Amino acid sequence: MHRKLFNLAQANQGKGQGIRADVSNDTATIYVYDVIDRYWGVSAADLAKTLAGITAPNITLRINSPGGDVFEGRAMMAQLVGHSATVTARIDGLAASAASVLALAASEVEIAEGGFYMIHKGWTWMMGNADDLRDAADLLDKVDSAIVDAYAGKSGKSADEIVAWMKAETWFGAQEAVDAGFCDRIMPTTATKASARAFNLGVYDKAPKALTEAPPAIDESARARSLARLSLYERTAA
Repeated sequence: MHRKLFNLAQANQGKGQGIRADVSNDTATIYVYDVIDRYWGVSAADLAKTLAGITAPNITLRINSPGGDVFEGRAMMAQLVGHSATVTARIDGLAASAASVLALAASEVEIAEGGFYMIHKGWTWMMGNADDLRDAADLLDKVDSAIVDAYAGKSGKSADEIVAWMKAETWFGAQEAVDAGFCDRIMPTTATKASARAFNLGVYDKAPKALTEAPPAIDESARARSLARLSLYERTAA
């Protein structure tokens, strides 16, 4: 059984912040800062409850997510598209896999400096006999086809180019995502405090090292010596 989806969800349990919404004047801000999975993270049911209480004419969808279940992601996208509000997406750190699908529901998409956007072929996991698995594969093909159309509609790229990117598990930096047409503009990092490094991306084959490697240790010895000398000067001056 292919366990990548299960491993992604399990590895990121508790690393996110779930779904929450803030309403100010005529805009509701929805934060999706978690893995997309109905057991281990946030689900379409969670988003439906959140959207049910929103009557504001504008929604700002803020995303920082390693992705997750393609079916949940697709359902969440459909809910946002079906809502009466105008949706603007802001990728605060990471919109990978199913999380990139959420951004497709927005009329405009912004991405933070240093943010990442990733697309690949859909995953799921299940148990069953050979017929069940064939049915699941056929369904995934249909979901992929629908998502290809949505990516192409947003980016203006050909379906063949989108399919090639999905097969290759393609990671786009902020400027690359804008150049590819998935995002409309880059927003300054001062607009967000989200960190794409918050998540475990070990299941992905091509995740950028900037997101998977531990940051270099900071040598505090020079700073400590400077502070010690400053303290000595202050005592001498006194």
